[in-house]
This record gives sequence, C-alpha cells and structure tokens, in this order.
Amino acid sequence: PVLESQPDIFHLQWAKSISDWDWVQKFGIKLVVSLRGAHINYSPLANAKLADVYQKKFPLVDGFHGVSQAIINEAMNYGLIPSKAKVVYSGLDLKKFDFEPLEKKNERKIKLLSVGRTHWKKGYNYALQAVAILKSESIPFEYKIVGGSGEEELLFLREILNLNAEVEFLDRIAPEKVKQMMSESDIFLLPSVEEGIANVVLEAMAIGLPVISTNCGGMSEVIKHKENGWLIPVRNPELMAKAIQELISLNPNEHERMVNSARETIEKQHSKEQMVQGMISLYKNVEGL
Repeated sequence: PVLESQPDIFHLQWAKSISDWDWVQKFGIKLVVSLRGAHINYSPLANAKLADVYQKKFPLVDGFHGVSQAIINEAMNYGLIPSKAKVVYSGLDLKKFDFEPLEKKNERKIKLLSVGRTHWKKGYNYALQAVAILKSESIPFEYKIVGGSGEEELLFLREILNLNAEVEFLDRIAPEKVKQMMSESDIFLLPSVEEGIANVVLEAMAIGLPVISTNCGGMSEVIKHKENGWLIPVRNPELMAKAIQELISLNPNEHERMVNSARETIEKQHSKEQMVQGMISLYKNVEGL
C-alpha cells in the first residue's frame, strides 16, 4: 500500500519501528520519524540492541519531529543530526476545551486529579507519599487517579500510608468523562519521572485547572514555575506536598492570574493551528522547499 500510493514522505510515528520501515528510502521516499516519550527517554537505555539500532539508523533519517526540545536533545545521543529535527508541540482543538476555571473555595475538601496509566514512570508512588503528608497535617482532600485499577505496589502503598479513604484508582474512561472530572477538580497533579510533554497537562491548562508538574522531559517548556503552574523536582514528595499547600493558599486574584496565564500558554504554543503549520514546515524542509 505504501508503494502504491507513491508518497513523497513517509512519517513514522514510533521510533522503535524504524528497522521495519527504513526501506522506504530505497524507493526515493523521504523518511520522517517522530520522537515521543518512552521510545527515546528510557527504552534504549533498557535495551542495548535498540540503542544500537538507533545509532545506526538515526543519522540516515531525513527528518525528525520532536514533541519537545528535551526529547530532541536526548535523541542526539543516538546520532540524531540537529539540523534535521524540528520541535512541533502537540496542539489542541481549543473549540473543544472551554475555559471554565472552577471558583476557588478554601473551605471545602481539595480535589486532586491525575490521569495516566499506573506505570512506574508516572511516579504515583511519590504522589501517594505527598498526599500522606497532607493527611498528617490535617488538610482535607480526595485524590483520584484515572488510568488503571492500581498496580500491586501502589495498592500496598495506599494501604500502609492509611489512604484508602482518600485515594481512589479508576480504570480508563472516555475523554469526555476525563474533561468532566477536570472541571470538577481543584488541582491536576503530574508526578511523573519521565514524559515527553504530557497532553493531559495541556488539556488541564486549557480548561482552567491549575497544574502541579514534576520537571521531567519537556514539561519545563510548558510550565513556568508560579507563573502558569507549579514545577517541582522529580521524586520529591515533600516539595510536591508543599506545592499543593502553596497553590491552595493562593488568593482569588493570584489564582485567576495563574489559570489565565496557563490558558494563554496553550493558545500561543499548543493550538491545533500551530501544530499543523509546524508539520507543514517540517515536511517542506525535508523536501528542500
């Protein structure tokens, strides 16, 4: 089917599959490869054969799309030629993300939300330790983690930290339901130890939900600390708990300024329109146009 369609460019979305598709270049088709989180940030570190494949194949690729500058920098360790790479940030159709920040009410229980599979890279063990600190300081909260019923380690940690009443693991749900939960929450928490740029954070910022994110992968390219969200070190439950306390203590004006700034970031840097134009620019560069 690829040869029958005679494309000028073949865009491979997953770097791990490069050995299955680099043959297109033998037929005069330019090869573009996307660089996304796991495939670059840790898979080649855990798989020496994959790292060797990257070292051999990456210098021959015609163009790279990176979801962040951080991931392009990481791919340079495997032979990526910087002049062939372009950052094109993920874009949202903002018509589908109404900006409706929740009114800040200090007297009620704080609603924390995370969305993402219960995988080690998501750092939920550190988040559970952080909210345990909140409980020890008598701060009322509920914390929902959407994306899996919970790995054995996390269920065990929830038990020994005495968080069964406050922390709930939910299976994957439809995107519209996720947006509804965001609109009903007070803080979106991204405790990851590794990301490209988490799309779910972009969605939270778009609708007006304040974000606390770890400084992993390309997240610092989106979150500016205490300007449009909170950016904290990875694997640091104490600072995560402190960030939650600082955010909930914001006065209404500071809270409004932060969520407005977050929405502006998404409009300027993560719109569907800028993503499309970025891809077109990448393809034109590959074609020498």
